[in-house]
Amino acid sequence: MSFNSLGLSEALLKAISKKGYTTPSPIQQKAIPPVLYGHDVLASAQTGTGKTAGFTLPLLHLLSENPKQKYRPIRALILTPTRELAAQVYANVREYSEFLNLRSAVIFGGVNQKPQAATIRQGVDILVATPGRLLDLQNQGLLSLKRVEIFVLDEADRMLDMGFLRDIEKVIKSMPEKRQNLMFSATFSKDIKKLAHGILNHPVQVEATPENTTVDAINQKVYRVAKGLKTGLIIKLISEGDWKQVLVFTRTKHGANKLCEKMGKAGITAAAIHGNKSQGARTKALSGFKSGRVRVLVATDIAARGLDIPLLPHVINFELPNIPEDYVHRIGRTGRAGAKGEALSLVSADETTFLRDIQKLIEIKLPVEVVEGFEPDPNASTAPIKQGQGRNRNNSRKGGSSRNSRNSGQNKSRSNASRSSRGRNDRRN
Repeated sequence: MSFNSLGLSEALLKAISKKGYTTPSPIQQKAIPPVLYGHDVLASAQTGTGKTAGFTLPLLHLLSENPKQKYRPIRALILTPTRELAAQVYANVREYSEFLNLRSAVIFGGVNQKPQAATIRQGVDILVATPGRLLDLQNQGLLSLKRVEIFVLDEADRMLDMGFLRDIEKVIKSMPEKRQNLMFSATFSKDIKKLAHGILNHPVQVEATPENTTVDAINQKVYRVAKGLKTGLIIKLISEGDWKQVLVFTRTKHGANKLCEKMGKAGITAAAIHGNKSQGARTKALSGFKSGRVRVLVATDIAARGLDIPLLPHVINFELPNIPEDYVHRIGRTGRAGAKGEALSLVSADETTFLRDIQKLIEIKLPVEVVEGFEPDPNASTAPIKQGQGRNRNNSRKGGSSRNSRNSGQNKSRSNASRSSRGRNDRRN
């Protein structure tokens, strides 16, 4: 199948060709036609499958068929959980709309709102936004969502993990009831299906890969290691392997900073990206990593969501996530667009339960290796890390308890309890 057969306009086909794409990915093949027909869509697609173009291309086609040139109200809203993802989606919108008479803008927190508000005042057809800044500008009367025709909720699963349910509900109430809704998520959890039921109207459900499976192109491996020897092992692997581009995940912001410092002392250029970093610092770290000036990018789960790093060869879980689905999101950063990738996990005794839950979710028994000199401690406790342990206490923001209300009336499972702790993370993430 080619893009020509999907029914997209010549202007869009020209932009697609300019980017060098000829064949749509599976999620694009499945999602684009029903969107063009005006259906609501619930789509499940892992990172790196081309899902952004799966909603961006048909959205641009529909808006360009009915232009509003005199006055440009916000006609399409794309809501994302993080700044990095918002910036990446906006970049895609700009690229694909190059030959269309459509205006777009992106707004997110952590930067001055005045330029964003000024752009919106000039007229914007497509707005890409994070929930916090969107509601802030709306509450100030600086934007209106009363003319929105198409609403896209991207990374819906992460939206819930970050405690944005209340914000999503407020945004929905600000838009017309009659609109087209598109919802994209890496997984179809019970919470996601419940959210979709309240937003989507008789949706077409599409799936690019089986739910909660890991990409086949990724070579996954576990290194059993004593907790205190993890830093030495990761430095050894990166140095001896002469790896030039490695994305490393830690469980906490403090852990990310500490690991970066130790890598720097070992002669490995590293940068951290997490919610306590300013937007400028995060952008600089990501830019350095993409250009090769920085070999290792150390990130927390929330900050890494939406990072677009083409052909990333290595992902290392310095610490396993306590939510199994996050493992799928993490390693999905590599093995993208058909390229091979490697995902390694350094697992200490207290993470044994996490490893078991992950293997149960992905239905794969991961191969285990022990490196001489970095053996696991036979006397270490296998008791799991307590939920929320190690999380910075200053992550809670004033009034943050309202975000946790998304758990009311829901199943108080262990997974939901750990997700609830994420609801306390502030909008800086």
